[in-house]
Amino acid sequence: MAKVLITAATLADKVGPYLPRLRGAGLEIVYPNPWDGQLLEADLFRELPGIKAVIAGSEPYTRKVLAAAKSLRAIARVGVGYDAVDVAAATENAIAVTITPGANHDAVAEHTFALLLAAAKSVAISDHLLKAGQWKRDITMPLRGRTMGIVGLGRIGKAVALRAIAFQMKVAAYELFPDKEFVARHGVSLVTLDTLFTEADFVSLHAPMGAETKHLINRRTLEMMKRDAILLNTARGGLVCEPDLVEALKSKRIAGAALDVFEDEPLPKDHPLTNLDNVVLTPHTAGTDWQSRMDMAVMAAESIVAFSKGEWPAAQVVNPEIRERFRW
Repeated sequence: MAKVLITAATLADKVGPYLPRLRGAGLEIVYPNPWDGQLLEADLFRELPGIKAVIAGSEPYTRKVLAAAKSLRAIARVGVGYDAVDVAAATENAIAVTITPGANHDAVAEHTFALLLAAAKSVAISDHLLKAGQWKRDITMPLRGRTMGIVGLGRIGKAVALRAIAFQMKVAAYELFPDKEFVARHGVSLVTLDTLFTEADFVSLHAPMGAETKHLINRRTLEMMKRDAILLNTARGGLVCEPDLVEALKSKRIAGAALDVFEDEPLPKDHPLTNLDNVVLTPHTAGTDWQSRMDMAVMAAESIVAFSKGEWPAAQVVNPEIRERFRW
């Protein structure tokens, strides 16, 4: 019986409709032991021998890990990002890598607006002060009439745009391959990156992580932004050069930031971001509300079931060039 390892930390409660999907296909479900949170490289070396497929979170499937995982045939990510997987190495080893497109974009968009409102309306700091016995009534930032700048107008970016429009905001976006029908129908302004950084009141990141986007937010781009601008990141931590952002926040070069993702996760307890009053932080939870967590897990499970039956879930596979070489 082929073994499927569950490593996504969001599924640590070991419940959900994805489990009968796997068992119904005759697959054996196993869990890491011990399982104290997100797995590290050393944990994967220990857990992967004898495993045919994994339902994966953000743990590092490095070249060394994949070379050692001789029985591994599929890595099914719960999410749309796959930067934690060395896809080139997976391709060399004929390991299929899948994602769950369309399963969590609304969850991320909702969380983006939760962060936006928390930062613009000083929710976090007001809550802290009031619980400490201080009645401090500050003037907060409006959203209506302001410009939401969206970097990356894919599924998530479009979901954020719709919510911004509902808040009577103007929407400007940078996207290399825009959905022109969506843009025209909703009155979205397509702009250059420099224009977006210069004109947006809120800059929300929804771009994939790659060589071209690493540290997209840096000293130069932060200096272009308005002094009362707020940066939002629910995409990938590596899009932001954190030392440059900390400097900009300390000097009040920008008004604030609201972040769900970080360059190093979990975020170290002594990280400078944790000591700033003009920052709202959440621990990489944007895409995992109750509904999206299960939707992603089910889609990941179904891609593994498809492989086990000799089928090919083309819409989920990110390295389709292995199809002819793939063997379950």
